[in-house]
Amino acid sequence: MPVKVSVIVPVYNPGNYIEDCISSLQRQSLPHDEYEAIFVDDGSTDGTPDRLDRLAAEDPRMRVIHQENSGWSGKPRNVGIAAARGEFVMFVDNDDYLGDEALERMYAYGVAHGADVVVGKMAGKNRGVPVELFRRNHPRATVENAPLIDSLTPHKMFRREFLDRTGLRFPEGRRRLEDHVFVTEAYLRADNVSVLSDYVCYYHIRRDDASNAGFQRFDPVGYFKNLREALDVVERYTEPGPLRDRLFRRWLRVEMVERLRARRVLALPDDYRRELFAEIHKVVVERFGPGVAAGLQPTQQVVAAFTAADRYDDMVAFAEWEAGVAPVATPVAVEWRDGALHVGFTAEYTSGGRPLTFPADAARTPLTDTPKNVEEATAWVTAETAARAGQATADLLLRERSTSAQYFQPVEFTRETVAADDGERVRLVLRASAAVDPGTLPRDGLWDAVARVRLGGWTKECRLGPAPRATRPEPDAGVTAGGRAVLPYWTEPQGHLALNTGVKGRRLGLDRVRRPDVSFSGARLRARLPLHARHGTPVRIRFTASGRTLHAAGTLNTAPGDTGSWLESTLPAGLPRGTWRVALCPAPDSAEPRFTPLPFALRARGGRTLVVPVPRPGAARRLAGRARRVLGSVRGRVAPMIKGRR
Repeated sequence: MPVKVSVIVPVYNPGNYIEDCISSLQRQSLPHDEYEAIFVDDGSTDGTPDRLDRLAAEDPRMRVIHQENSGWSGKPRNVGIAAARGEFVMFVDNDDYLGDEALERMYAYGVAHGADVVVGKMAGKNRGVPVELFRRNHPRATVENAPLIDSLTPHKMFRREFLDRTGLRFPEGRRRLEDHVFVTEAYLRADNVSVLSDYVCYYHIRRDDASNAGFQRFDPVGYFKNLREALDVVERYTEPGPLRDRLFRRWLRVEMVERLRARRVLALPDDYRRELFAEIHKVVVERFGPGVAAGLQPTQQVVAAFTAADRYDDMVAFAEWEAGVAPVATPVAVEWRDGALHVGFTAEYTSGGRPLTFPADAARTPLTDTPKNVEEATAWVTAETAARAGQATADLLLRERSTSAQYFQPVEFTRETVAADDGERVRLVLRASAAVDPGTLPRDGLWDAVARVRLGGWTKECRLGPAPRATRPEPDAGVTAGGRAVLPYWTEPQGHLALNTGVKGRRLGLDRVRRPDVSFSGARLRARLPLHARHGTPVRIRFTASGRTLHAAGTLNTAPGDTGSWLESTLPAGLPRGTWRVALCPAPDSAEPRFTPLPFALRARGGRTLVVPVPRPGAARRLAGRARRVLGSVRGRVAPMIKGRR
């Protein structure tokens, strides 16, 4: 069978961090004879070479190439390309890992759309990854119609014929940003680039010890020398004008301005900060015309202006002001409706813990001159932000706590201006409502609600909350159309909104059902449950008594104005004599159904069936404990009496 994908992994002293990478490659859903993994060991000095040799001996899909240390990842990747047999090559770093279906999905998507480059959705564990690029699938993406330029890491799938035809290879040697040079040229020369956003293909991991190569402090002179090579690629394949300016803006924004903003720059030692600033200043004045910075957001424009003017002290002072700016998202409603969890919230920016205010009457004014001081800069930023208030947006994402994979939820929002105390300034508030369908999430687990707020020069994220305990809504658990049980809850002690999907047992809250909530007539069982569901949601009922088990189908139904749902089921014909415990499974078609006991039983006797309560486990334990204490006390009093009579 021809090899469809060759995965190339450059390796250097990863230690145990390589194990997740290896495991994910062995778990791939692509048939085993349709992919290979090539580990190129770049002179590792730990136990990795032996580990890889054992792996290759055990698993024919795994190949190992050993070479002397080359200084960085470029040469190992090129060696892997030369050894690859696959139709596509996929680059993975030795401390990252793939989603189990990544190769199968990316290959199929690339073939379906004739792509030379396939970009799979990424999740960043304690490190940043592109967000806007993965808002939706882009079968035919370009640097003009999609934010491709925001994703310049090499962790993508490339058609090998395209790499050979163009002669595209990574720069080699001890250097930085070799991936920027390679990926940028690939974007600009590919016949098509496809972006797959509906499945997390790549997990980008920051090690616990932050020893990833990309997190080490770099030499500014060498770094920005290599950055200029990426700019050279853009100049080689584009004409002067708006497109080139927009592409250049990516490096100005991400590699320069963002390094000089707020807490990020303030955390650096002053001597290193000055060296970094000096090198960035050189690139800005050498390579970027006025059209590059003009497209930045207001705060970014100020930093770029101070940098171009070589005003280090003003840059630092502006960073100190901006370090106090942060978003806050306050929940105002959390309730189930029609099978979806509706989350209402407000969002705005604060400064120093107080709402950030803006001029009531502001008009857009280009930043034609560098601000004279920080006060003038902040005044321009707040006025320009107010003038751009119509561009402000709010999003809600659900982020998986264990992997950091995140998914946009459908949101509607309005923009409001709220008068501040002095009457001359206003607060800019976004009022949003999201309809969350937990059934669309890829798996069970814990999911945090995260607000993403874009206003002026800020696009920041924050957890949804805190919600004051006295006013926070307390929704019941719910069951999705696909049978997934979901519990919205508030984290402690922070008070942030989160979802537990696939919840079972007592956390579903079904132990709150009481005898008056249950009725039985003829063969029909009806019970009111504190469990939201869309009307007609199918469930499975289990009846057990003395080692016997029976099953019946049921539905969860709702009526207008009801909270929770009604469980309705027809009992199995001829329910034998006995006391039958009842349990509910919200996923009737599951291969491994999980049942949650209900706190009532059906007692069949003499042709009649009665509903009887079942003691809650906690109550039973308390009763048993009380009995043990009473018995112990009696023993303590009686034993001396018996002993005395002997």
